[in-house]
Amino acid sequence: QVQLVESGGGLVQAGGSLRLSCAAYGSIFSINSINATGWHRQAPGKQRELVAATKSGASIIYADFVKGRFTISRDNAKNTVYLQMNSLKPVDTAVYYCNAIARWGSSSWGQGIQVTVSS
Repeated sequence: QVQLVESGGGLVQAGGSLRLSCAAYGSIFSINSINATGWHRQAPGKQRELVAATKSGASIIYADFVKGRFTISRDNAKNTVYLQMNSLKPVDTAVYYCNAIARWGSSSWGQGIQVTVSS
């Protein structure tokens, strides 16, 4: 199992940008076992929802509400996944979680990082 550590959150005005990072730590075997990585978010009083995900760095999916504004990317050399968030809106305010799924199905989550967008 890997440990995921998010960084890059904070407070930004509407229309601004933030880049979240998610660094994976663990054994070489566990790192190499990651088959898919993604970002989810949870706003107060709401369920956690998928924001973006990438599988083996190839296929990428985005939630409709972030298409054209957010970009997920991976740097395999740094074992890090990024979420570039542009044109942020107050509705994007949430705790953002990084997620990694191993090829055998086990899932790891980061501790979450707060993103607050002021109007």
